[in-house]
Amino acid sequence: MAQPSTDFDTPSQQKVFAARLSIMSNALLVLLKLLVGIWSGSISILSEAFHSASDLLASGIALMAVRIAEVPPDEEHPYGHGKAESLSGLAEALLIFVAAGYIFYEAIHKLLTPVHSVHTSVDIGIGVMAFSAILNTFLSRYLFRVAQQTDSVALFADAEHLRTDVYTSVGVFIGLMLVRLTDIAWFDPVTALFVAMLILKTTYHLAHKALQLLLDVRLPDSEVQTIREILKSDERVMDFHQLRTRKSGAHRYADVHVLIEDQSTLIEAHDLTEELEDKIRAALSSMHINIHIEPYHAEIEHQRKAHGKYLP
Repeated sequence: MAQPSTDFDTPSQQKVFAARLSIMSNALLVLLKLLVGIWSGSISILSEAFHSASDLLASGIALMAVRIAEVPPDEEHPYGHGKAESLSGLAEALLIFVAAGYIFYEAIHKLLTPVHSVHTSVDIGIGVMAFSAILNTFLSRYLFRVAQQTDSVALFADAEHLRTDVYTSVGVFIGLMLVRLTDIAWFDPVTALFVAMLILKTTYHLAHKALQLLLDVRLPDSEVQTIREILKSDERVMDFHQLRTRKSGAHRYADVHVLIEDQSTLIEAHDLTEELEDKIRAALSSMHINIHIEPYHAEIEHQRKAHGKYLP
């Protein structure tokens, strides 16, 4: 099965296409799993149908978040709307948690019910689970690739969600095969419990990543080190401090205080700032960098008077 491939004028178009593709795929899987789950009476297939329904809603949220995140900055939102993608990731985590709770409830109920009735002909259910695993394998890989290319938090969350679906579909497939071969019906709810535990694991990772971005966690160490190396490589930079970084959607933000010779002219300071900002923007995509220039000796003296020591 080939990966979806087409040409896009902008990263925004690529993200929207990927989100729409995810919506169509999830809609198909919800319909198939729901029909087969009702027909076979399998709680594991019905739990997967509910899971895919949450995926469908999550994909819709991801599409909306991608569109909002691309809205240019305005007077009320001077830093843009990139955090919409992080909010989307958090919403997806909450949806997955609800799905896991429902699956746990239904599975426990089935285990405690004296009579378990699973249709003896589960071959179609087995086929649907195999189809679901294969489809989501290729779709999640495609979404991961687009998320990496466009630096999209929303698509990354959607891809992570679909990758979990692959594991759960395989789990349900195995459970149905055991029911088919042994006629032991409790394999079905036990498989559903296994599905729910996998879903909860994904919930934690998605929620943690989304919350970190919403709370303005700094950029990854490798990216911060890139900025440091660029600053250190210029002999006109005598020192720098207060380097702060964060991320909003696909956009990176950084500000830093750079110390130069006290005798430098305003034009020299301006030219240095422009050169450093251009180098940093060239090294890191979608970077918004603000450099504050300070006179080296005067700043050290100021900090010693204010703090009793120089704070690098």
